[in-house]
Amino acid sequence: MDVDGQQVDLEVQVSKEGTYAERVMYYWAREFSSALLQGQSYCELPKTIVISIIDFIQFDCEQYHSFFQPLEITRHMLLSDKMEFHFFELPKLPDDVSPKNMLLLWLSLFKADTEEKLEKIKRMGVPVMSQALNAYYTITTSSEFREKKRLRAKARHDEAQALRNARREAIIDRNIEIARNLKELGMALDQIASATGLNQHEIEKL
Repeated sequence: MDVDGQQVDLEVQVSKEGTYAERVMYYWAREFSSALLQGQSYCELPKTIVISIIDFIQFDCEQYHSFFQPLEITRHMLLSDKMEFHFFELPKLPDDVSPKNMLLLWLSLFKADTEEKLEKIKRMGVPVMSQALNAYYTITTSSEFREKKRLRAKARHDEAQALRNARREAIIDRNIEIARNLKELGMALDQIASATGLNQHEIEKL
């Protein structure tokens, strides 16, 4: 999205991925390169910022906010101010947040995973937070939201079931291969059955 002439990409990630840093850089490169219109000069490229709100630990430090820009490695000289990466690690947020700290309030809203925590934010009496929570409650009680939530849950269940089936098939294939090798070595059928979990009839057919 365009904010005051800057390209801002907001990402919210729940589960940790080993390639998340590369993924963020890809998002930045995609947004930055697509912003240059035909005939424009490179100097017209906008500052492009990727903001990642993540519900896991990405960096080995105590600070919940990490800010990256391209710097010369020894002199720490800035190459360009048009590249920015901001990471906000939700697990590192303090438990108690001042109602005057709007950044922490918004991040706490992302972190809140129970009605109790949401109500705690609402009780602070910050108008914009109350408005955000009222909008959230309106959306989450709608039939469209409930249907989307049901479909997401079904998709996760189907994916988990497919993964279990794939693992089961892989185990069966592995045991068949082991049984075939043991049979070629002359091992008794009952011993092969004990080692692989296959029955003797299945082993005879190999």
